[in-house]
Amino acid sequence: MNKHTRNPYLPSWEYIPDGEPYLFDGRVYVYGSHDFFRGNAYCLGDYVCWSAPEDDLGDWRYEGVIYRKTQDPLNPDASMCLYAPDVTKGPDGRYYLYYVLDKVSVVSVAVCDTPAGQYEFYGYVHYPDGSRLGEREGDEPQFDPGVLTEGDATYLYTGFCAVGDTSRTGHKGVKLAADMLTIMEGPVNIAPSEPYSKGSSFEGHEVFEAPSIRKRGDTYYFIYSSVAMHELCYATSKSPLKDFVYGGVIISNNDLHIDSYKPADQPMYYGGNNHGSIIQIKDKWYIFYHRHTDGTNFSRQGCIEEITFREDGSIIQAEMTSSGASNTPFEGKGTFEGYLACQLFAKDIAFTTGAPGEFMDDRFPRITQDGKDGDEYPGYVGNIRDGAHCGFRYFDCRDVKSITVRVRGYCSGNICVKTKWDGEILGRIPVGFTNVWKDYKADIAIPDGVQSIYFMYEGHGAANLASFTLE
Repeated sequence: MNKHTRNPYLPSWEYIPDGEPYLFDGRVYVYGSHDFFRGNAYCLGDYVCWSAPEDDLGDWRYEGVIYRKTQDPLNPDASMCLYAPDVTKGPDGRYYLYYVLDKVSVVSVAVCDTPAGQYEFYGYVHYPDGSRLGEREGDEPQFDPGVLTEGDATYLYTGFCAVGDTSRTGHKGVKLAADMLTIMEGPVNIAPSEPYSKGSSFEGHEVFEAPSIRKRGDTYYFIYSSVAMHELCYATSKSPLKDFVYGGVIISNNDLHIDSYKPADQPMYYGGNNHGSIIQIKDKWYIFYHRHTDGTNFSRQGCIEEITFREDGSIIQAEMTSSGASNTPFEGKGTFEGYLACQLFAKDIAFTTGAPGEFMDDRFPRITQDGKDGDEYPGYVGNIRDGAHCGFRYFDCRDVKSITVRVRGYCSGNICVKTKWDGEILGRIPVGFTNVWKDYKADIAIPDGVQSIYFMYEGHGAANLASFTLE
């Protein structure tokens, strides 16, 4: 396909959620959790890293495993998972990786001389008396560390706060000394949990998990996943540890709140938990987030969208797209993989993939792949049943006269082509039963201009879409 950024931005067989992007020495590095295809839980893998040149976010390079779960002294038998990490460059010029294992309540730290080298265990975040953060009486459990270093000080933010849990008051912040471990100030409350939010600016968008911190000009942006789960929200302050005020939603991984092309409360993809952060690359800003695939919560993939700030520093919510970071449409000619679908919904529109551990039932289409985790097989859209839609956004179409779809499955019906999810059918491509991928072509004209492409299946059985070609 044409050289272009796309979502997901990593290969279709890679599952790196919770992305924390950083720019070091001209390259963008992404640190995240490591899900497995068909995994039975979150974050089963060791930490790996991917990077790209700052001037080409379509050219990602695998940096390899940077930290193994068994390197933490608390986890020699690998019985615990490495949850979402964050990385910062310390005052000594070294790189520090902060993380929490899934069954303990302390923040672990590893260190490396380079952004994507072999990190080594360094220690645990602790108070001056040596007691570990998360274990002192009155501490709340540690989760999802986010870090920001300014001069000799590093600010660490943590938290997980479910709806109705009165034992957790909100996301917390501490100030660390230059050794990157010792607490010099805090913990202090940054943003309230749901039971303690009444009267605050956070009502309706209280903190759930995924705290992350960035600075733009003189303003700190506290990014987090709200109790709604699907949305990444932000709050702002002129101070790193106080006075944060709710700002809005940056991205929703089912495009809720967006009302430019559909009702604001209509989900266009199967949402779930979300985690990510913002980054400035040259003169543009981006949000890194993740989507759910394979009909579960446990196979998440990273995506990127460009974001826009208003003059007052507030952020305009970004749409989910197939074209990703470039914020420009694909050229409307050529072949495009099915896994680039940024919108999936069945005749019965659903909000999420279901509860963690539950596999989405057979009514719904899903991004998936063949083989097992680690097999570098291309992704596709599976289980497309009668009335289901696959949406791709956006394409700059010029003189498109025919469309070919590559389909497999026990199906008998038509792939209907539209440029709006609720628009008229521009043409139909008949498809039939086949156990191997087969191309079906029809003369269908797409109006010139920037368009979305929607494929709706009508018929019996279930189709799978590997790719489509615009000619």
